[in-house]
Order: sequence, then C-alpha cells, then structure tokens
Amino acid sequence: MARQLRFTGTDSKVDGCPALHTDEGTGEIIVQGTPVTDPEDLTQLQHFGADEAAVAVPRELLVNWGPKEMERVPEIVDRATFRRLFETFQHTAWRLETRRGYASDREDPDFKTFVATGSSPFDPNEPWFINIKAQTEAGKRVGRVRVADRPMTTEQRFLLDYARHNAAVGEDIRYLWREDAADLPAEDFWIFDSRLVALLHFDEADNITGIELITEPAEVVRYAMMRDAAMHHAVPFDQFAATE
Repeated sequence: MARQLRFTGTDSKVDGCPALHTDEGTGEIIVQGTPVTDPEDLTQLQHFGADEAAVAVPRELLVNWGPKEMERVPEIVDRATFRRLFETFQHTAWRLETRRGYASDREDPDFKTFVATGSSPFDPNEPWFINIKAQTEAGKRVGRVRVADRPMTTEQRFLLDYARHNAAVGEDIRYLWREDAADLPAEDFWIFDSRLVALLHFDEADNITGIELITEPAEVVRYAMMRDAAMHHAVPFDQFAATE
C-alpha cells in the first residue's frame, strides 16, 4: 500500500530539493536530498544496513522544518530482537535489577536446585554464558547492579549465589541494599552503549509483559544517570555476600 505523504517544507529557492515529507499513516519523516553514494563515505556510517539509503541535507532544513514536538509512541520489540542486542552492542551492556523476584528465575531448574541444596549449578555451555564470555573477551563490558531487600527473598539469594557464574564469564555484578537505593526509581532496564535503553515491563506475578526500546537522547541520559548513581554506591557481589 502506498504511503500517504504530506509535504512538510523546504529551504530550497529553486527546485524544491532538499525537502521533508511526513507519512500521515506512521508519522515517519521522509527526507529528500542528495544521495550519498561514495563507498568511502558509506563505510563511515554506523548501523547502516545493506537495504538502506543515505542522503545529505543542509542542517537548516531539519532545524526549520523538522518536527519540534511529538507524542512518543512506545516501541515494543519481541524477545528475538531483544536477544540480538546482546550480540550487536559495541562497548557496554548494563542492567539495573530492582524487583524482589523474577518469574523466569522461579521457572529455572537451577533455581529448584538452589532451593533444594543451597547451591546453584553452572553450565558454561548455556547460550547466555557462551555469548557473554565472547563479548567480554573481545574487550566489551557487561555489568549489573541488583537491589536487594533486607531480609533477602529466596529469589534474591538465588541470584546472589548465581552471581559467581556470571562473574566467571566476565560480568561485573554489584549489589545495593534497597534502603541505600532510595534515590533510584523502581524501573528495571538494560542500557547498551549509553545510546539505547531496553525498559522491561512486568506484571504483578513478575512476568515480563513487554520490552520497550528507548533512544531519545534526553531519556537515555536519564537512565545513564541512574546507572552512574547505582554504580557509585553498589559493591561487588562477593563483598556484599560476605556481609549479608
């Protein structure tokens, strides 16, 4: 089906190019300009797909005619898209965990083993461990801060025991008592390369109900500030376990 395009504006005085159009159906902005085709130029573009095109436009066009206000529509992605983020991030992947427990942990056979024996098993051939080990060995950083209650829930004790397995493949696992995390929101999220946030939504039974991607710079900075505050106060998992 053809798009319904509305002419937005142009700074051109002669031929109408470059210009902006708005897709009335999706709200997307269509940028009309001079194609960028030089192979050396294209190799410098980040996140540039094989089926994508690049155009060059004057900065004034976006300043004068780009949208100034918008109502953000949450971008909800599936699990497969979310998992790919852990393979494609370039520098850092970091998580804040704030819940008293997670349904996915309670369904894990390792959790049942922990409840029965007080210790969780470690399988280095699990896909998560294989990928994270490859990422950290490539020089990338992966970490988390977990907020713990006093007394800790069974789920939190399981994750504290399991932290040694995460650390074995290069994850930096740290902890923070909830009373020391009063300035942090209750949001649970991953932040990748300080440019993209995956905000996890849960129901009352601790099941993930949606994964929302956020790329707006101001919002990403807000989550980066949460990360920095959490990291400043948190302590390594083994040090935390010794005082628990």
